[in-house]
Amino acid sequence: MTAEQGSQRGALLPPSALLLILVLIYPLSASASASFLLEEPYGTFGALNPTGHAAIYLDNVCADAPTHLRPCREEEPGVVLSRYHHVGGYDWVAIPVIPYLYAVDSVSEIPERVDKKEAAALRDAYRRKYLLDIAPTTLDDRAPKGDWTQLVGASFNRRIDGLRFDTTPDQDLELIAILNDRRNVAHFNLFYRNCADFSRSVLQHYMPDAIRRNVIADFGIMTPKQIARSLVVYDKRHPELHATFFTIPQVPGNIHRSHSVDGVAEALVKSKKYVIPLTFFAPQVTGAAVAAFLVDGRLKLPKDAPDLVLTTSTELQPSDGLTAPAEDPAGPAATSPATSSPVRLDSADPASPLLH
Repeated sequence: MTAEQGSQRGALLPPSALLLILVLIYPLSASASASFLLEEPYGTFGALNPTGHAAIYLDNVCADAPTHLRPCREEEPGVVLSRYHHVGGYDWVAIPVIPYLYAVDSVSEIPERVDKKEAAALRDAYRRKYLLDIAPTTLDDRAPKGDWTQLVGASFNRRIDGLRFDTTPDQDLELIAILNDRRNVAHFNLFYRNCADFSRSVLQHYMPDAIRRNVIADFGIMTPKQIARSLVVYDKRHPELHATFFTIPQVPGNIHRSHSVDGVAEALVKSKKYVIPLTFFAPQVTGAAVAAFLVDGRLKLPKDAPDLVLTTSTELQPSDGLTAPAEDPAGPAATSPATSSPVRLDSADPASPLLH
């Protein structure tokens, strides 16, 4: 099955797909928002390290290359920013939100269902169009191995919880200048320079001192769940941010379902492969981990949060601007990410609280 055939299987997601329409609520020129994406773990690594992944979605920030940001043009839906391990040698990468979630350029191509082969084909087709600098094709014309697959089609493999809050265009411009001017070279470290640390640094730009490390429940390691806990607390003190909560379901198909996000102490307590030997060899440590989780490690997310859909009420047309360059048979060429079809993401109910 080709990537084109896989794309054609997915028409615009119907209402029966458990998704709600998110509408434009504020004028484009006067509004901006940021969303923290709490992404569930999956696969073998996710089983060993169930802390999940952290990313930031900015609806007023776009990119003309995966490592160069700019303000969005009218009706562009924004990008997702995150830090990865061994992806092109970069500290952070920006991907337009539609391909980040579904590995396609436009809403009309989003698949209702996807299997492993279709997901691989969609990711590879997008890589060949836009990401050859980051993930060049192998000598035998195959997709390379590695973590580049996390850049596109995130919703094929995991469920994502989102925490959205208001920002300002000026804040976005300042962040664009900071990240574009800063040297973008990877120094990933699982314990003190991971994806959650990067998300924390971005969120601190909008909400100084909002997010702190949890030395009790996470032993000082920044985790995606700790960021969510911090934002919930911060929202209670700052209702002017109009914080809201949403969910991006995992695309149905034969790909294994992701599982819940844990903190560090929580993972030790809930996992038999850790807690049983730890209890036998170090019962005091086990008791401390249980106490840490119970005291400061829990996070209850709302069960009735609206689901996310990317849609518009008008005929979708490609946005002006970037086009995909042809692949150079002689080798990888400098490429730019796609400009997605004109859609806009906002809260389905701006008055609903994040979590109180």
